[in-house]
Amino acid sequence: MNQNPHLRATKTAVLLLNLGTPSAPTSKAVRAYLKEFLSDPRVVEIPRFIWRFILNVIILPIRSNTSAKKYASIWMPQLGSPLMHYSRLQAKELADKFANEGHIVLVDLAMRYGKPSTQEVLESLKEQGMERLLLLPLYPQYSATTTASSFDEVFRVLGTWRNQPELRLVKHYHDNPAYIAALRDQVLSAWDRDGNPDFARGDRFVMSFHGLPKRNLMQGDPYHCECLKTGRLLGEALGLEPGQYIVTFQSRFGKAEWLKPYTAPTIEKLAKEGCSRVDVFCPGFPADCLETLEEIGMEAKEIFLDHGGKDYRYIPCLNSNPKWIDALRDIAYQHLLGWTLGVESADVLTQRAKRADLADKAKT
Repeated sequence: MNQNPHLRATKTAVLLLNLGTPSAPTSKAVRAYLKEFLSDPRVVEIPRFIWRFILNVIILPIRSNTSAKKYASIWMPQLGSPLMHYSRLQAKELADKFANEGHIVLVDLAMRYGKPSTQEVLESLKEQGMERLLLLPLYPQYSATTTASSFDEVFRVLGTWRNQPELRLVKHYHDNPAYIAALRDQVLSAWDRDGNPDFARGDRFVMSFHGLPKRNLMQGDPYHCECLKTGRLLGEALGLEPGQYIVTFQSRFGKAEWLKPYTAPTIEKLAKEGCSRVDVFCPGFPADCLETLEEIGMEAKEIFLDHGGKDYRYIPCLNSNPKWIDALRDIAYQHLLGWTLGVESADVLTQRAKRADLADKAKT
């Protein structure tokens, strides 16, 4: 006999949201992924009838093959997509941390484009008895192109449900102290392993964030400002002077003006000016992916060395850094109060009050 759904124990879920990845480094898989991604009006704000022609006739036939070769260059043996591997690992380790600390919280991962889709993951959580849902995007800096788009998809799915869960959203955490501490630890670990830059000699630390068209900034998207704040806070946490680090923006697409300064030209300029070593880090990407491993780890390195640079260091993303998992937990805790964590805290206080009352009675 089926259990009455209204009698199930209430369960809280944390859903990590990320952008997505092709299922394989092939032209067919990349084309399917790019079509879904670039068809999102949050990503490309061009009239649909114009953009559909450009996308299907020009971009997809050309870019699918090129992108597939790039994905193949960073695909991990036996593990597949780096973005998928590290995102899943983050979800698993966050779930383990909750469990080890005595909290009953479901944790899962959904991708905005590709698999596992937002719909299939939400349906799975629903089957597990999820009644409260915290959305935690793996986008530290808010943008309508990423965070809002992922929220849109969750809202679309929940809009088809008769019995919706309670819902909370983490909009951003670009200046969260635990996040900044995790970034600092990742950079210092790399420097402890490979040696520190010599800033007095002219070495530079570059923080590269994913770019957006400048039009997005002018229309009110806070992403640019949040990236600059993350860069400033990380620079301060590392004890660097403003001239020793540079915040740049990568992955420019098309002819429109995007957020500046652009990463590749900045790295080329540093090499031409005599900078012998540059360390490049991508704070806005919690998990390594095509944009970090290929664009920054390979293409930018080639640019730097080809224009006179001597020593190019790519610092990996947070990936499974324990301090990053701690940061995810701290960010989730801040938004779970009054749900699972609040109830447990209340139980602890109740037990403490009972013990105090018993102690008073014993004295009398």
